[in-house]
Amino acid sequence: MDAAAPDTTLEASTPADTSRAGVVKALFVRLSAKEGKGDEVEAFLRDALQAVRGEHDTTTWYALRLGQHDFAIFDTFPGNEGRLTHLAGKVGRTLVARTPELFDGMPKIEHARVLAYKLPGDSGQVRL
Repeated sequence: MDAAAPDTTLEASTPADTSRAGVVKALFVRLSAKEGKGDEVEAFLRDALQAVRGEHDTTTWYALRLGQHDFAIFDTFPGNEGRLTHLAGKVGRTLVARTPELFDGMPKIEHARVLAYKLPGDSGQVRL
């Protein structure tokens, strides 16, 4: 996959920053469906939710449709370990396997660190 250089920043400096929300690291994955494959990509992403539900260190996960051919996945993690586990998990493996069939080019994976967040019952900034 066309993975951006992993971010090498340190984890949050205080335990409260990571234990409250578990949203320190993130992934943003851009996907471009092949002509005529948009509905199949949408179904693939909807079906992926079941696998992601079983990932303890995937704090949040969103599958997005941005247009007829444009899709994205955004997810957050308490740290690098959870992010790497997710990338090597069932959805990541299936995404790689189905890329030639469904996508126009390789998925673009961007590693990010979370600066601030809002979740039900919690919000804050992540200090590094």
